[in-house]
Amino acid sequence: MNKKLNIFLASLIFSLILWVSISLSDIYYTNIDVKLTLTNFPNGYTTGSKIPDELKLRVKGEGWRLVSLNVGPETEFRVSVGRDSGWHHINLYNSLESNRWLLSDVDIINLSPDSLNFFVEKTTSKKLPVVSALNLEFKPGYGLATDIILKPDSIVVKGPRSYLKKMNEIKTNELKLTTLDSKITAETNLEKKNGFEYSSNFIEAILDVQRIVDKQFENISVDVMDIPSGKEVVLLPNKININVRGGIDILGKLKPELFHAYVNYKTLARDTTGSIAPELILPKNVSLQYSKPDRLRYVIRSF
Repeated sequence: MNKKLNIFLASLIFSLILWVSISLSDIYYTNIDVKLTLTNFPNGYTTGSKIPDELKLRVKGEGWRLVSLNVGPETEFRVSVGRDSGWHHINLYNSLESNRWLLSDVDIINLSPDSLNFFVEKTTSKKLPVVSALNLEFKPGYGLATDIILKPDSIVVKGPRSYLKKMNEIKTNELKLTTLDSKITAETNLEKKNGFEYSSNFIEAILDVQRIVDKQFENISVDVMDIPSGKEVVLLPNKININVRGGIDILGKLKPELFHAYVNYKTLARDTTGSIAPELILPKNVSLQYSKPDRLRYVIRSF
């Protein structure tokens, strides 16, 4: 019984292989996508023009060949720019001969796009700050306690001169991170731009995620700045309470003496309402929610 079953399975597999072999020997039509690459730029030149990343081809050939094109290693359609700068218009059908791998046993029915327009210009270099484009989502009650730290925080960018002179920063890729509730280090790359090279494409982002809480600090003295000779200012009251928000670890280390409140005499002299809102200097990475009182009455005396 087992011997008959084995013979049956072997026959079935052989028949399947034979059927596939015969089927793939037929002629088929299919669509394939190949990477599009510009080559042979003049030394020190490139293009920042927008060109497709891929070329779509409609091809005809034996099944075996078409399968190898679709499931084999990534293929590349190379287009030679030539030795001239300025505007280029290239008919991609004229580049078929230089991509012999594609013509072997395959007929090209259609190319999309069938031509390219781009501008070739001299390259230059410029050091630019790196800016985060991370998409962050936090667990309820959590957030960034400090600014995102990027390493490196600036890089040397090499690219087409007309584009680079307008750039003041370079962004990271838009990496999405969700349900954040603790400090983490994320790895990302820089935004891809045609014709550009970076001194470093690997960026490390340090995210100081903490529970965000409020805390009150009381009896913060309010100083009067730049009082001229012969004048005296009395604030009513001369102390305030403030409520600030920030990361729980940061607020836990703060002391009242790290907060400074003041009013400027020139502002008092111009005031017509009889009260003034004090200016506040807060420690880094905290935000003011409110101060109490939010306005102070005052008396100016001369002597």
